[in-house]
Amino acid sequence: MTRVAIRPEMLRWACERAGYDALDLAQRIPQLPAWERGDKQPTFKQLEAFAKATHTPIGFLFLPEPPDERLPIRDLRTVKDGPPRPSADLLDTIYAMQRRQDWLREERAECEAGALEFVGSARLSDDPAAVGQEMRRTVGLSDGWTAEVANWEQAVSELRRRIERLGMMAVVNGVVGNNTHRKLDVGEFRGFALTDPYAPLVFVNGADAKSAQMFTLAHELAHVWLGPEGEGVSGFEGIFPGDLRIEKFCDQAAAEFLVPARELKDRWRGVKGAADPFEQIARYFKVSPIVAGRRAMDLRLVSRETFFDFYNAYIKRERQRAKPPGGGDFYNNQNTRIGVTFATSVIRAAKEGRLSFKEAYDLTGLRGGAFQQYARRLGMDLP
Repeated sequence: MTRVAIRPEMLRWACERAGYDALDLAQRIPQLPAWERGDKQPTFKQLEAFAKATHTPIGFLFLPEPPDERLPIRDLRTVKDGPPRPSADLLDTIYAMQRRQDWLREERAECEAGALEFVGSARLSDDPAAVGQEMRRTVGLSDGWTAEVANWEQAVSELRRRIERLGMMAVVNGVVGNNTHRKLDVGEFRGFALTDPYAPLVFVNGADAKSAQMFTLAHELAHVWLGPEGEGVSGFEGIFPGDLRIEKFCDQAAAEFLVPARELKDRWRGVKGAADPFEQIARYFKVSPIVAGRRAMDLRLVSRETFFDFYNAYIKRERQRAKPPGGGDFYNNQNTRIGVTFATSVIRAAKEGRLSFKEAYDLTGLRGGAFQQYARRLGMDLP
């Protein structure tokens, strides 16, 4: 039986990269301790199983030393000790979204679709509040849109659908693809934006609290408005981004987009003496109470202490109520994990023979019967 010479440090690196303890992984791969000691070498088949278990490209394991893996897009996270090594989960998520974007860009080019005018329409020198108002107008958050949804939880879904109607991909997912064993780490990132003018994409970490997801969605949308200079990964504490100029700009634009300052000040006079002012503002604007309170603090309507007391208590309650990632109807989840706009394009291309079903499966992360069933859910029966 042919054995493969692999350096033990590469095995340890792969375990660390995947966030696994080698002892825990040894329960699944009993030969691992002997490989790490150099007492034995794995067969190629065993190495393939190890690579799959650690989500590592198998070619990396043959390198003489661990590669310097970096994010394929700009890192906009503010971290005291410098940018951390990206996890396999984050890298695989970005690569998957880039593949979707590349395909959709080519698909639209073949159909001679034009560039989306709002992508890159803003500059950092612009007034972020004005940009937020323009975003609001373009997405259609005016003329009583809040009357169409019952509460802010539904408003998150409605906002995502409206963004998709602009021609964007808006993905909310708390796991890698459909793998519920690979939960995305909120501490690592909140979201990211890929700002191609023909196929822009925003991704929101669905493992985050629902109240924070709404703000992240608006924040990443502002990145798209900035275009190429806005592309990157965002990571911030709660709904408070770091000190980078671009993050502050997107933060301010998102705040105006969700809760316009003038309207909030007008409403505040009637609720400031109530026991639940943030909840009342939230019901009016169809945002989470966290977003309402954050906006009131920004406009100096309440103190930082008042807001943070509310914020910490609210997040604690919300996490206690939260459902684990991957819950609910599998096919309904695909509307947020894939997005109806993208899924419809892929299904149509497969149905017309312009895309192989294998390619369609790879792009959507759905296989065989699951792909067929999801197509039927979208009213697109396949032969």
